[in-house]
Amino acid sequence: MSHTDKVVVVTGGSRGLGREMVLAFAAAGADVVIASRKSAACIALAEEVKSAHGRRALPVACNVSEWAQCDALVETVYAEFGRVDVLVNNAGLSPLYPSLDQVTEALFDKVIGVNLKGPFRLSALIGTRMAAGDGGSIINISSTEAVHPDVFSVPYATAKAGLNALTLGLAQTFAPKVRVNTIQCGPFGTDISKAWPEEFRDAAAAQTMLGRIGEPNEIVGAALFLSSEAASFCTAATLELHGGRR
Repeated sequence: MSHTDKVVVVTGGSRGLGREMVLAFAAAGADVVIASRKSAACIALAEEVKSAHGRRALPVACNVSEWAQCDALVETVYAEFGRVDVLVNNAGLSPLYPSLDQVTEALFDKVIGVNLKGPFRLSALIGTRMAAGDGGSIINISSTEAVHPDVFSVPYATAKAGLNALTLGLAQTFAPKVRVNTIQCGPFGTDISKAWPEEFRDAAAAQTMLGRIGEPNEIVGAALFLSSEAASFCTAATLELHGGRR
């Protein structure tokens, strides 16, 4: 599953699952683009990548919910590297709300923007260039909420269900040179999970056959596999990574 000299773009790449994937791709020999809203966090991780793995790392501040910022990210990456081999649409958010009728238009648009609109625009731009060139791989990071929505995440679940559909559409559109797959995640113990009430964490763990939530680095194997030649016959697939959610 070597990624030597590949160029990998990871959105939401400065923390959580994105950070783990950035470090793993660099350790596997790739040059990485770290895209996230906060420039300082991207820069800090880029320096860590260069120091630890000796790979090129490009930090780019980008809010993927903004169409123009997606366009600017793509232009910056191609100006720096000339190509993209792997795109990981990882950026996501799921704000809390008191009740469904109190979800504001701004909150709804923000959730759809980050979780679905951004992946659509980046995949459309980068996938088109991949298909016209040497091909590549796109990985969408989805959630079990897409198929098991709860009352606290209906807008998020809706966006992730759309992302699952996007995977299928992109795989068809950019075949045969671009493979597009989904990693459908269950609960992971990222920095965001620190804000979870203890009873929520316990309930999430109890819903899995493994009896625990995932560690952030446990996404690495799936991401490296789906973006490598080891998965050369795998496209339009959903890899469920949820510890055996029941």
